[in-house]
Amino acid sequence: MKAATRRRWSATCAGIAILFLVVSMTSANTTSAEPVVPASTGAPGLPAGLPSLPALGEVMQRDLRTGLAINGFDPVSYRLGNGPSAGLADHELIHEGIVWRFASQANLEAFRDAPGVYAPAFGGFDPTGVANGVAVESDPSQYAIIGSRLFLFRSAENRQRFLQGAALLAQAEDRWKSVLRFVAR
Repeated sequence: MKAATRRRWSATCAGIAILFLVVSMTSANTTSAEPVVPASTGAPGLPAGLPSLPALGEVMQRDLRTGLAINGFDPVSYRLGNGPSAGLADHELIHEGIVWRFASQANLEAFRDAPGVYAPAFGGFDPTGVANGVAVESDPSQYAIIGSRLFLFRSAENRQRFLQGAALLAQAEDRWKSVLRFVAR
């Protein structure tokens, strides 16, 4: 289990325990002479730096098992010419409630300084699916950089179709806001 995931599970379990204590304290017999003090007065909240679960503003596609954006691939590595590389647990950054991994500290800092440059378009969803009005998960190894934007695709066929059909990008741009409303967050 990854460190960020472990911290989220620990924080969630602690929150559930506190909620259980508060509910049990408030449902206790209130006819006694002593006032009931809520259990949460001295209980710590979530540790600083953890994203809320679930994050309501979350847009980026992420692995549901690990919580990692683009399956743990380093988004900066796509721009370095050697293709995508896996990020390392030592170089994690939580950005807008999503855990991102990077191959190096330099890549992490580059992303932190300009996330809009490195984050994939359409939240990492396949743009051919977005053009059809649906959010389709992508495979981070199937990608294209067009202009200054990174696009991730579900398959090599979708990638090829997108590259050959210039109208698909315009369709995806037009439909992204409506697709975004239905993305599970």
